[in-house]
Amino acid sequence: MDEVDAPALRRAYDELFAEIDAGGFGPPAEGDLSAEQVVAHLAANDELMSETTEAVLAGSPFAYYDLDTIHRPQLDALVSECGGLDGLAALFRVTSRRLCALADQLGPAVETPVETVLREGFDLDVDDALPWGRTLDLHVRVHLPMHLAQLRALRRQPHLA
Repeated sequence: MDEVDAPALRRAYDELFAEIDAGGFGPPAEGDLSAEQVVAHLAANDELMSETTEAVLAGSPFAYYDLDTIHRPQLDALVSECGGLDGLAALFRVTSRRLCALADQLGPAVETPVETVLREGFDLDVDDALPWGRTLDLHVRVHLPMHLAQLRALRRQPHLA
C-alpha cells in the first residue's frame, strides 16, 4: 500500500453524514450506544487518528489506542459539551475533514508501523504494530461501516428504553 484510498475514506464519511442528517433515531437497546454516543465516538476517534497521522508525518513514534474513546462517561461528556446530535455532527464534520486532509499528505509514510490497539465488539480486535495505512484502511472498510450500520439500526428498529 503506497497511499490511503482517500476517495473511499471520503465516501465512507459522506454515507455517515447522510445518515446523521436524516435523523429520526430511536433509543438504543439496553447496553447499546445512542446515536449521539456513536457520533461522539466517531469524532473522538477521528481526533485520535489525526494526532497519530500528524505524528507519523513528523516522523515521531506514536501509538494509537481507540479504547479511551468508547467509554460512556467520556462520550456522554462530549454529547453534553456539544449540545446533542447537531453539535456533534458539526464537530464530526470538522474532525473527519482534518483526518482526510492529513491522510492525503501521507505518501510513503503510509507504511510507517504504529502500535495499534482497536477493540470494538467482535468485528474489530487489533493489538499489533500495523502500517498506519493499514489502520486507516480498517477504519474505512470496517470501523466506519460498523457505526453506519449502528445508526441505521437505531432508525429502523427503535427500541424501548
